[in-house]
Amino acid sequence: MEPKMTFLPLLLLLTISPIQSTQTQDSDTPTAYEMLESFNFPKGILPEGVTHYKLNTDGTFEVYFGGKECKFGLEAGYTLSYSNKISGKVGVGSLKNLVGVKVKVLFVWLNINEVVRSGGSLDFYVGPLSASFGVSNFVDSPRCGCGFDCDDDDHLLLSDS
Repeated sequence: MEPKMTFLPLLLLLTISPIQSTQTQDSDTPTAYEMLESFNFPKGILPEGVTHYKLNTDGTFEVYFGGKECKFGLEAGYTLSYSNKISGKVGVGSLKNLVGVKVKVLFVWLNINEVVRSGGSLDFYVGPLSASFGVSNFVDSPRCGCGFDCDDDDHLLLSDS
């Protein structure tokens, strides 16, 4: 009977230990914004509000935002929309197979399916068409609702509703 009694605490210890070490590793995990920078992308291509992400060894990823989709306007007259979950495949200077990122051009929403870093610019692809923007436009992350043109009081009102 005694070997069974010592086996139970050992089993409990072995089951709890991996959970504790996983929690310790999570605190050392880089943010989604830091991971983007490690792939030579500016953090500002992701809006504020990422709650967590998954990055697999093959480069496939999922990024999650708390809440609903994130929309904001840009100076050039475009409106961007990020679903509450976006996914794709990341490599150095390359985001491919993007799902969940759209741009509104005139009255039509188009899926952005690829972003490529080319020197000092980022090329955003909508099917075979692309538009280039300087990397310096993406130093800071935009905010949902107001983008880069936020009055802090207005942003607080938007996020409360």
